[in-house]
Amino acid sequence: MANTQVPSTEPRRDRINPVVFYGSAIGIVAFALWTMFFTQAAGNVINTVLAWISDSFGWFYFLAVVAYLVFVVCIGLSRHGKLRLGPAHSTPDFNVITWAAMLFSAGIGIDLLFFCIAEPVTQFLAPPVGEGGTPEAARHAMELTFLHWGLSGWGIYTLVGMSLAFFSYRHGLPLTIRSALYPLFGRRIHGPIGHTVDIAAVLGTVFGIATSLGIGIIQLNFGLHYMFDIPENTATQAALAVLIVVFSAISAVTGVDKGIRRLSEFNMLLAVLLMLFVLFTGKTLFLLNALVMNVGDYLAHFARLSFDTYAFDPPSDWLNAWTVFFWAWWIAWGPFVGLFLARISRGRTIRQFVAGTLILPLTFMMAWMSIMGNSAIDLVMTGTASVADFGEQAINNPGSSIYLFLQSFPWVGLTTVVATILAIVFFVTSGDSGSLVLSNLTSVLTDPNHDAPSWMRILWAAIIGVLTLALLMAGGLGALQSTVVVMGLPFAFVLFLMMLGLFKALKVEGLKEDSLRGSMAGHLSGRLPGEGVSHHWRQRLSRTMHFPNHEQVQRCLGEAVRPAMEEIREVLGEQGITAELVEAEHLELNVDLGDEPNFTYQVWPHRSAMPAFSIRATRAGTHYYRLQVHIGEGGQGYDIYGYTKEQVIADILDQYERHLFFLHTQRELPGGETIMPDTPSATGRST
Repeated sequence: MANTQVPSTEPRRDRINPVVFYGSAIGIVAFALWTMFFTQAAGNVINTVLAWISDSFGWFYFLAVVAYLVFVVCIGLSRHGKLRLGPAHSTPDFNVITWAAMLFSAGIGIDLLFFCIAEPVTQFLAPPVGEGGTPEAARHAMELTFLHWGLSGWGIYTLVGMSLAFFSYRHGLPLTIRSALYPLFGRRIHGPIGHTVDIAAVLGTVFGIATSLGIGIIQLNFGLHYMFDIPENTATQAALAVLIVVFSAISAVTGVDKGIRRLSEFNMLLAVLLMLFVLFTGKTLFLLNALVMNVGDYLAHFARLSFDTYAFDPPSDWLNAWTVFFWAWWIAWGPFVGLFLARISRGRTIRQFVAGTLILPLTFMMAWMSIMGNSAIDLVMTGTASVADFGEQAINNPGSSIYLFLQSFPWVGLTTVVATILAIVFFVTSGDSGSLVLSNLTSVLTDPNHDAPSWMRILWAAIIGVLTLALLMAGGLGALQSTVVVMGLPFAFVLFLMMLGLFKALKVEGLKEDSLRGSMAGHLSGRLPGEGVSHHWRQRLSRTMHFPNHEQVQRCLGEAVRPAMEEIREVLGEQGITAELVEAEHLELNVDLGDEPNFTYQVWPHRSAMPAFSIRATRAGTHYYRLQVHIGEGGQGYDIYGYTKEQVIADILDQYERHLFFLHTQRELPGGETIMPDTPSATGRST
């Protein structure tokens, strides 16, 4: 088959990617040390760069985020929405409930607790425009909160996850960002272009994760001070940063990925219980009415909010601290969460993926932010002087807001413990998952399901911890926000390249589908040359009512399929075309077409449940076997058991003609270039 990788005489094995690993790691460590030892100078430089980016590219962040969302929605609704993120025959690895829980655990971290109170209260008391503390300010505060946590950000995750899953699981490319650019740059993605793109992804990811962990450290530090009077200072924050390294190292050495996943699901259950507690112990009817109103406001004003750059009345530093920061933060987290979403979504269609990653998280986020945020706003509007202090604390010390908020509800001791457990587990899982993703992004893995070695995860956990502490020392939350805006900008441009690459690849997939109609293939005809019509339909009916066992399908493979493949291989060889016959648990014919994508035809014995209407179900067991055809795109869904050698030859030629017609159609594209890698041999397994 045509090779899409850089040629090598050594056997393929998992290894470090030295350019990406050392380039990004050395740069990050150097930045962290510079920030720690030259704190004031570093802070000045970061603020200067932030001001330049905000003045020059603030509008770009607004347009980019909308473009990402519109693109994924259009792809999901298009004809390409039915394509699977994997071979055509693949099925999802997880049911909808488990998949939804994992979506939440991937895209929602400790920020869920940090901002659910702090942002609505801040936007209510200090809105970007207008007077604060009014009912109008309360409605607008929730609109802005929904904007920052709703569809727009999840559109970024959907774009990255969809691209990675499509190119890795459907076309066998590595599970890294560079793979999404193959339609644009071809094999050059294995050189400097690919290295640059992956380094940009690593930088965005590590600074995005460091921002979340820094927020977690700030909140945990206040929680520990609140419950145990542990001081809020750099020493405590350094100790918490060390916890990132320790717990991530334990996870890497003991291999508790499943345990971390279960902890994430447990955390989501705790979050739901805490939300329901606030709903039913607070002003339930008010909160339900407010939720409906907030959803209506958000959907009705989504377009206006998404493009509102406050050009005529720009609020001082508000855009940098909120909308621009959030868009850059979502972009920076894109490679991290997108890779995780790709890993758990193999086998789903693009339409299912887009709908699930947009609608399911949005539903939860709207309920969570509305119930928690409106409860907090109501406390400020109707509360006593002590609660008024709570509003000021939420603005000036956001990490304290969730703990001060829970003081207004019963069982404050229990709810405080629950909030702390939520923070700790989100804190640990973010560090562990982040180190895993960064390790994979800086490695060359032979299989998308492989993970980098434990020592790399330990090292990346240490790098994340050092960087987080360095940014906290350089200015706390402000430095974290400023740096993520700066580091998110390069990857924002990479995302546009991913969009273009995915669009070109899906265009080729459309050509494949069109070639089936445009060619003269009739692969389902099962025609019998020289036989009468009566004999033809009787044989087809007999075959459909026959449910063979394993021995019978093996006999068919030996008596009809193998001779058919051997005969075609011989004839192609006479014409100077190299063809290879592979015999394993299946039979496979590979036709080498040089620089063009190769042709692959496989026949797999597939064990299936016996239909209930079959009389044989009561006499010969509960299962039978099908001989299913697979080509480069995966399983084709039809059974050729009972075909004669001539019929199998006809079917192979039908598929071969279809493939050649597709190559012809692709060459007719502007430029006449091959814009997709050679698809790997389709596996006969459904997962």
